[in-house]
Amino acid sequence: MTTELLVHEAVKMGLILSDENLMSFNIFATELIKWNNKVNLTSITNEKEIAIKHFIDCLHLAPHVLNQDIMLDIGSGGGLPVIPLKIVRPETTMVSVDAVGKKINFQRHVIRLLGLKNIEALHSRIEDLAKSHAGKFSLITSRAFTRLDHFVSLASPLLAADGRIIAMKGLGADDEITESSDVLRSLGFSITSQQTYSLPNNMGTRVLLTIMFCKPA
Repeated sequence: MTTELLVHEAVKMGLILSDENLMSFNIFATELIKWNNKVNLTSITNEKEIAIKHFIDCLHLAPHVLNQDIMLDIGSGGGLPVIPLKIVRPETTMVSVDAVGKKINFQRHVIRLLGLKNIEALHSRIEDLAKSHAGKFSLITSRAFTRLDHFVSLASPLLAADGRIIAMKGLGADDEITESSDVLRSLGFSITSQQTYSLPNNMGTRVLLTIMFCKPA
């Protein structure tokens, strides 16, 4: 994996990656490629693209993750963004959820392999999780999981008071914002910040959307 590029881009985000962090990313990339032969985890199987399109992309969320957060990653698939975030934010309690058991098995394997603590991978539908974890999470994330309005609808019962939702989006984010605005408003939420960034080597533009509940006046 291109560790030099990973280190360089992380510094731009205010992150200093240790040798242990880099080893964890290398192991994660190796396991992602290995397991992908039997479980459909990702369409990206080139090590350089994994470093850029997965790891560097996910790390853009790290400055928004606080040590005291209880974070939920919805539709986490192969553990993205939750595992890269856990590598660099070890103090933060994290939960990932996915409805596909094989993907959760992969996440649990990587969690054990890397010795990650205070992280749980749950095989569940998000609608069912709301029954047992209502109002639990201060931060809820997703990466290209579903349309913005659907994501916020699913996430809102799980969000703690004064919590925030951060959606990771790619091309078409502006159209999605427009199409979702009425639903977000009806749920009492609004987009409080929109951060656009470009991945290295012209590998695409991404957007982080922070969404919060708006208290009635």
